[in-house]
Amino acid sequence: MSVVKPYVIFAKHNAEANGSIVSILEKLSNEEREKKRGSYYGSLSGLVRHILGCIGFFGSLFTKTLAGNAAASKALAGLSAIPHPPEGALTEAQWKEVVAALDTADKAYIALAEALKDEDLDAPVELNWYGGNPAAVPLAFMLQQLVAHNIHHRGQISQILDELKIDNDYSGISVAFV
Repeated sequence: MSVVKPYVIFAKHNAEANGSIVSILEKLSNEEREKKRGSYYGSLSGLVRHILGCIGFFGSLFTKTLAGNAAASKALAGLSAIPHPPEGALTEAQWKEVVAALDTADKAYIALAEALKDEDLDAPVELNWYGGNPAAVPLAFMLQQLVAHNIHHRGQISQILDELKIDNDYSGISVAFV
């Protein structure tokens, strides 16, 4: 198996899980999606917007690192074109825009993963966190952090849906691994 293959699988799983969550949340009223639920990001739509925003944020960290990979740079350009999700309660029309943007972001994330070369994974991603310590980490580590981040916030959505007694088994293994 190629070293980058797991990152493609993770990106595809991320898109499937996000799509499953959206299909569950689409069945709720806009009022239910916007209701404050006690999470740091407030509402269910707030959590979805955070997932969307962070896919773009992580992508922005990779731009300099992957500048020499034309296909990866094209995928990252697609991510950077996605507008930042609006703050506050969303209207139904704004929710639809967020859903469309998430789908676009997921497709760009898959394209990025498919464009990676094994040698890209060791390339340093510069960070401006923690006072510059560390100043950079390998791309492979940051890609793993993106996966973990999205799983974490989908877990928060799942917990809220559990409290609402809404079936939400979106984490099944349905990605084609070939």
